[in-house]
Amino acid sequence: MKRGLRCMALLSALWIGCWGCSKGKEETQTQGKAATPPIAVEAVRVQALDLTESIEAVGTLTPRFEAKLKSEYAGMVTDVYINEWVRVRKGTPLAVLDTREIEAVVQKAQAAVEAAKANLLQAEVGGARAERELSRAQNLKESGLITQQMLDEVKTEKAASAARIAAAKAQLMAAEKDLHHARTRLVKAVLRSPMDGVVAVKNINIGDLVGEPGTQRILFHIVDNRLLELTVTVPSLDMGRLKTGQALTFTTDAFPGQIFSGRVQYVNPTVSDSDRSVKIVAEIPNPKEILKAGLFVKGRIITGQRRGVLQIPRTALLSWDVGAKKGEVYVVEGNRAQRKTFETGAVSVDWMEVVSGLKAGDSVITRGGFNVKNGEPVRITRLNGGK
Repeated sequence: MKRGLRCMALLSALWIGCWGCSKGKEETQTQGKAATPPIAVEAVRVQALDLTESIEAVGTLTPRFEAKLKSEYAGMVTDVYINEWVRVRKGTPLAVLDTREIEAVVQKAQAAVEAAKANLLQAEVGGARAERELSRAQNLKESGLITQQMLDEVKTEKAASAARIAAAKAQLMAAEKDLHHARTRLVKAVLRSPMDGVVAVKNINIGDLVGEPGTQRILFHIVDNRLLELTVTVPSLDMGRLKTGQALTFTTDAFPGQIFSGRVQYVNPTVSDSDRSVKIVAEIPNPKEILKAGLFVKGRIITGQRRGVLQIPRTALLSWDVGAKKGEVYVVEGNRAQRKTFETGAVSVDWMEVVSGLKAGDSVITRGGFNVKNGEPVRITRLNGGK
């Protein structure tokens, strides 16, 4: 009996010891959790600044002036004078086709013109003779030396002579037209540049047969990069803010860190039925030809500026519902992060307008916010006051 009592006492002591250790461990964990240091964050004050309103523009640069040459004259290529990437002037010969056949046609047409001129000269000589005969016949008729019938015959010959002259002139005109046509075809046998620019593509070699009926083969592609165009589409909701002459700034990955500019030249007066967008064409001066046609660019059309607009950096956003115009940020209040929703307005490159929900002077977390939970303590290591 005594032995059983001793065992029960021993078990009770062990249970009390274990309970005490567990409670001490929980208290130690709680104290350690309570002692967790604040999370270091960076913040920016909400303040009134100048806001540049803009519309995003993304597209590909294209040359304002370009030419894709095809041959109007069918023949074999005998010479090619220009290679790719060579600068040419308007009228520069690029290639020439075999002209032996068309040269023979030109010579034949020239001979036809000469024959028509001789025929006209002969008709005019006959006309002059008929004029003299008529004058003499009229004098003789007045003297009573010839009959009226003889005078009428002379007048008929005069009219016939005038008709022969008219026919000869028409024949000469037709021969001259044929000669002009043949010479035009001969000129087309020499392919010339229709504009100043650079040969971007050469798709022709000596011995090629070009200009065959029904073919769409492009022999030369010439571009002028001194004036480029950027064609983009914007939502129809922004159409009211667009007008010609507005400035456009953009960048391209081909030239990191460089900013290029242009101006809106055309705003399409109609809205696309498929996606309810408006097409915009901007003119990009490029006198030094730094930019090249085909480059993909990202930019903005500057639509206006406002002063004294409450703004926060876009890096402060935790979430953003573009359609509902709602955003969420962490605001530091009493050294704790409080998640707040605010109404958004216009957006610039890096900053966003605050319409309501935040006030001037609020400190919004811009860095470290994704490591913070709502209500947790934070410590601002850097507080910026503006842009």
